[in-house]
Amino acid sequence: MGVFGNIFKKSSEQKKEVKENNINWIPLKSVDQIKQVTKRSHNKPVGIFKHSTRCAISKTVIKNFDQSFPKELNEKIDIFYIDLLNYRDVSSEVGYEYQVLHQSPQFLLINKGEAVLHASHYDITQIDLEKIIK
Repeated sequence: MGVFGNIFKKSSEQKKEVKENNINWIPLKSVDQIKQVTKRSHNKPVGIFKHSTRCAISKTVIKNFDQSFPKELNEKIDIFYIDLLNYRDVSSEVGYEYQVLHQSPQFLLINKGEAVLHASHYDITQIDLEKIIK
């Protein structure tokens, strides 16, 4: 390849740094899983993050939410993730089940089968789960 081949390598050939998530995301892909979410919430709080993969605000919010999430909190709360573009029916059912009007991005905190907190857009990044979940 020669000297110039090494200098002018395409960026796609270079190793990409992979950032590990702070949150142990659990995909929420079926309406049937919502009953499991409700059941789990009787043992420990459950978060549901509704995310649109095409929305720049949603991408920013989920990234900031994950980066500011304390890893040790994964033992105290389960966090589910809904890809709104692929699982619109699941998102609609979550809204119906927990009586929360749909927004995107949106975060719901479920405790003992009820939505005890919900926020959307940049308000999600203001949630202090460490304070709420003791």
